[in-house]
Amino acid sequence: MSHEIVWEEGALDTAAGFLKTDPDDLARLLDAVDALAEEPRPEGSFPYGSENLRRMRVGRLRVLYEISEGTVTIVVLHVGRVP
Repeated sequence: MSHEIVWEEGALDTAAGFLKTDPDDLARLLDAVDALAEEPRPEGSFPYGSENLRRMRVGRLRVLYEISEGTVTIVVLHVGRVP
C-alpha cells in the first residue's frame, strides 16, 4: 500500500532553506522522504514517542514525520540539521 507524502508548511520552508547550504544532503533527504511512501518504517528510522511518530537521519539532516494508516498519509512535521 502506497502512502501519500504531505509536507507541513514549516518543514517545507526549512527544507527549502537548505538548498543553498546543504543541497546534496537535501537531495538525499527528499529521496528518503519519497521512499517513505512505500516503506514508512525503513531501517534507520526510529519511533519518537509512538510507533507512528518517527524520526530519521539522512546525512547531516533529520526529518520528523507521522504515519497515518487511516488516511494512508505521511505528514512531514519538521526538518532540521543534526548538530
